[in-house]
Amino acid sequence: MCVILDSGRVDIGHDVVLGPGVQVYTPQHPLDLVARATKVVTAPSVRIGNNVRVGGGAIILPGVRIGNGVTVGAGSVVTKDVPNNVVVAGNPARIVKHL
Repeated sequence: MCVILDSGRVDIGHDVVLGPGVQVYTPQHPLDLVARATKVVTAPSVRIGNNVRVGGGAIILPGVRIGNGVTVGAGSVVTKDVPNNVVVAGNPARIVKHL
């Protein structure tokens, strides 16, 4: 089962496969303590391109854009945008191979 917290927009392209336990988050709580007390939460959108494979247990954080033809390794935490046609893995996810 995957979890998609869609307080903001989540766009998922064509031919995308999400492994078991993938989590996609859009809610983002402020780090500043004064701002946090206001209970205001932003929700930057997430975009997953076409022909993407996301391994089981991966987490995609708010505001991330994943390009076309990307493979995300199992258990990875995607904290930044990912360009087209690469393999990313790790925590935080980093490019490990260009396709």
